[in-house]
Amino acid sequence: MPLARLAALFADRTRATFLLALLDGRAWTLGELARQAGVAPSTASEHVDLLVAGGLLAQERQGRHRYLRLAGAHTAQLVEDLAGYGGPPVARPATLRASAAAAALARGRTCYDHLAGRLGVGLTDAMIGRGLLQRDTGFALTPDGVRWFAESLDVGDELRGGSRRPVARPCLDWTERRHHLAGTGGAVLCDRLLARRWVERIGSGRAVRPTPDGVRALRELLGVDVSGGPGAVA
Repeated sequence: MPLARLAALFADRTRATFLLALLDGRAWTLGELARQAGVAPSTASEHVDLLVAGGLLAQERQGRHRYLRLAGAHTAQLVEDLAGYGGPPVARPATLRASAAAAALARGRTCYDHLAGRLGVGLTDAMIGRGLLQRDTGFALTPDGVRWFAESLDVGDELRGGSRRPVARPCLDWTERRHHLAGTGGAVLCDRLLARRWVERIGSGRAVRPTPDGVRALRELLGVDVSGGPGAVA
C-alpha cells in the first residue's frame, strides 16, 4: 500500500480511536467501537470498511454481530509505534472518572499482547538489570533470559524462533517515554502473568494491576517492587 494511502487511514480521529481501543487484543463489535468513539453505528461502519479494506483490521461475522480486531501483531506494532511518537494526549481528562482511568492505564496496561505502562517498563528494566535481556542493538534475550523463562514461567518452544515475529523487540511506551518489552517474549510474559493471576485486568479495558501474589512472585523472581507503594514501579 502506498505510504500516503496508509497514512490517510490513521489521519482521522474516529479511526485512530478504533485502532487504539483494539490494542487490548480483543475482538470488538461494531456497536462497541461506535460507542467508544462517540459516533453513530452507520458512521462507524464506514470507517471500519476503510480499515478492513486497508488491511489494518480483520473482521468476522456471527449472526447479526460484526466482530473487529487488529489484523495481527504487525498492525499492533505500527499502531504502538505511532502512538509512542505522538505521546500522551495533551488535553486533561474532563471528569474524575476519566482521570482515574487514565491513571490506571499509566500504571499498567496491555499493549496488544504485552505489558506496558510503569508496570511493563519496570519489568523490562528489572530483566535488563538481571542480565536476562540485553539492549545493545535493540532487545535480545540472553541465554540466562531464555533459561529464566523456562524455569520461572514454564515456557517451552514459544521462544525458539521460527516465526517472522522477533522474540524480543523494544516498544516505545507512550506514557513513560521509554521502552518496554514486546515481541514473542513480551507476549509470553504477559500471558503467563495473567494465567497465574499475578496480574489481573481492571474491568473490561486495557488497564491491569499486579495481585498480592504477583507482587510477591515478581519480587522473588526479578527483585522488582510492583506493589504501587512509595518507590515502586507500578
